[in-house]
Amino acid sequence: MFIIGHFIKAIAVVLEMVLNIYMLLIIANAILSWVNPDIYNPVVRFVHNVTDPLLAHIRRTIPVVFSGIDFSPIIVLVGIAFLNNFLVGSLYSLAATFM
Repeated sequence: MFIIGHFIKAIAVVLEMVLNIYMLLIIANAILSWVNPDIYNPVVRFVHNVTDPLLAHIRRTIPVVFSGIDFSPIIVLVGIAFLNNFLVGSLYSLAATFM
């Protein structure tokens, strides 16, 4: 049974890393929106290509622009923090029961 516990823990670790990286990409997207960077830069294109689909979906679903300020990155960051605490924490607890 300890193999299942280690497998679930490995899934939790990978999921936590992916959520943290995506959180950093959302923050980078918000910072890039302030400075108006070169859109042909590969790093800028990568950040926009990875984060814009989710942010565009949030913008279509919930009108979160108040007086020119876009709050969709904040909503996504709160969602990522919730998933990080709830889902990853639950997976760690489940893994501990099998070990």
